[in-house]
Amino acid sequence: MDTAFTRLVGIRHPIVQTGMGWVAGPRLVSATAEAGALGVLASATMTLDQLRDAVREVRSRTDAPFGVNLRADAGDAGDRVRITIDEGVRVASFALAPSRELIAELKDAGVVVIPSVGARRHAEKVAAWGADAVIVQGGEGGGHTGEVATTVLLPQVVDAVGIPVVAAGGFHDGRGLVAALAYGAAGVAMGTRFLLTSDSTVPDAVKARYLAATVKDVTVTTAVDGLPHRMLRTDFVDSLEKSGRTRALAQAVRRAAGFRKISGLSWPAMVRDGLAMKHGKNLSWSQVLLAANTPMLLKSAMVDGRTDLGVMASGQVAGVIDDLPSCIELVDRIMTEAEETLKSLELLRAAR
Repeated sequence: MDTAFTRLVGIRHPIVQTGMGWVAGPRLVSATAEAGALGVLASATMTLDQLRDAVREVRSRTDAPFGVNLRADAGDAGDRVRITIDEGVRVASFALAPSRELIAELKDAGVVVIPSVGARRHAEKVAAWGADAVIVQGGEGGGHTGEVATTVLLPQVVDAVGIPVVAAGGFHDGRGLVAALAYGAAGVAMGTRFLLTSDSTVPDAVKARYLAATVKDVTVTTAVDGLPHRMLRTDFVDSLEKSGRTRALAQAVRRAAGFRKISGLSWPAMVRDGLAMKHGKNLSWSQVLLAANTPMLLKSAMVDGRTDLGVMASGQVAGVIDDLPSCIELVDRIMTEAEETLKSLELLRAAR
């Protein structure tokens, strides 16, 4: 399926696997790329050396294009951009709008820049700064999210910018892909759907929790880091919401110490990163620390399998997913469903 987005990044199918922390590693990314979609490495949970090694591992597994997801507000964002450039990565995506300078540096090196946005004004801003495409995530999406549904936000952004728009939030099958194309998107991006594949390294017991979830088991909370975060409702999430400020601060300090050890960040650097994530919000000190070490809460579940000590970011779509295909099975199925949907629409028109 040929769209402006597939032509831009050089892939066969207009599907993106998003850069999920602790989930989107070399195995998942390379499997996605081999399936003809765009796999995106999650770099925020990697040290600089780990990022370089991960990029090289993906390249050893596939010749297909892939991307790296970067945190624009990280203190070492510039270093990560340079690794992306030096290693010849095709695409750089951003969880938050990057600066005009970062966009220019990447574009000068021939890297395709694709920020993720949750509002029309953000899409307009990055488009004016030279972004090549945008991923638009509606409120149905997992992780940090907004309040506007994809069906409302997507057409707003499509009408506002003249660059390819990729739709995220609520997509999992071929019908959704066709719907996104009908709205004017050039592709779809999926996180939870790729997390729930056999190529994902998430522990089987954790995947089982996702598969057992209904739509009502997916919630939005600000208890993790003060910002709206969509995830599975668990006893641990309930405990975070009920914790007093003193207890929450103690928990945050303990987890921050663990993340500092893994990431190599200093305490001042962690606090700076946490403050950078406030985005004008009135966060407590415990939330500032949690904002800096939220990756540890994700790691507990996504790597260690400790759903009692961690959080499971999730789109609402988890409530309608019930299997674990390989990436190539998933992408082939989506494209087959999309073709069948398009044919059924053609029959409707022919019957008039």
